Amino acid sequence: MTNNMEYKKIRAIISGGGTGGHIFPAISIADKLKELNPETEILFVGAEGKMEMEKVPAAGYKIAGLPIRGLQRQLNLKNIVNDIKVPFLMLKSERMAARLIDEFKPDIAIGVGGFASAPLLKKATAKGVPSLIQEQNGFAGLTNKMLAKKVQCICVAYDGMERFFPAEKIVFSGNPIRKEFHPFTEADKAEALKFYGLTPGKKHLLIVGGSLGSGTLNKAMKKWISDGCPDGEGVEVIWQCGKYYKKGIDDFMAGRDVPGVQYSDFIARMDLAYAAADVVISRSGASSISEICAVQRAAVFVPSPNVAEDHQTHNAMALVNKGAALIVKDAEAEEKLLGTAIALAGDKEKIAEIEKNVAPLARLDAAGTIAEEIYKLV
Repeated sequence: MTNNMEYKKIRAIISGGGTGGHIFPAISIADKLKELNPETEILFVGAEGKMEMEKVPAAGYKIAGLPIRGLQRQLNLKNIVNDIKVPFLMLKSERMAARLIDEFKPDIAIGVGGFASAPLLKKATAKGVPSLIQEQNGFAGLTNKMLAKKVQCICVAYDGMERFFPAEKIVFSGNPIRKEFHPFTEADKAEALKFYGLTPGKKHLLIVGGSLGSGTLNKAMKKWISDGCPDGEGVEVIWQCGKYYKKGIDDFMAGRDVPGVQYSDFIARMDLAYAAADVVISRSGASSISEICAVQRAAVFVPSPNVAEDHQTHNAMALVNKGAALIVKDAEAEEKLLGTAIALAGDKEKIAEIEKNVAPLARLDAAGTIAEEIYKLV
């Protein structure tokens, strides 16, 4: 991108969230806009009680919360009560969003997906504010499909998205990721092993369950440990079990001596965790895939079956079909996952082939591409 001085100060409102997969790309876009002009003013809009209300202020940005909730697909009494409330909360959120737009007077409205972006983008487009949405997944989310006709630009990370969106509005940007994710050197790896207290020469697995954790990945790890860590000689593991599961994993690990395994609910230095890993085991959310492409690591993906339109399988298969990753089905993970990952970690040629195939899929300046589109609209 070109010199900072060419980018005028703008007022941007960014909406969306619910998961790290929506929040971290939104923060990356905000960081890029501030880098281009430090005087640019940014207001985030999220859903009350969701992860963005904590993560966005921690990144140094203001956020306003709306009482919006998403529809729940599973049929039980709690979800039925939730779904009855949703239309009323949507109307209230739209009124609040309209007020925020009138007060903040944005030059641009940016939606990153998730139900939190619906009321804000709906009102912004109705008021004539130039608007852009970013779709992280290979299968478009409901909110973004609804907004597609009203916005001027749709930034995507996968080919073939004209199935969901008007082709003339699509810009292929990739998914914005944090600056610290890039291809690593041997020196980075050495620093990472030292940081995590790992042994050079051993094989290293990184298990990432996402910000909240993954029950399936945790069950697979527990079974492997319960079975005595088969084929685990010479293997060390960094295991992110997630906040939601931490207490249960603490109870499981109590009294067990597993020196090759270190676990935590959250990994602050994900860059070093990736640098240390020979193989990454992960769900296949869009942000995770974009990070793994950027750091050029061999991965075994376990798509979550609990997401709309099975979009994590679409995400993973985009890499698997190019020889750039392996896949294990969620239902088979307990039996097969650790064995598959350990076998891959021991196969230098296969790892080299996957790393070679994953490298061209990285989009290291997706946030820059999106920022250019924002300035075109402004």
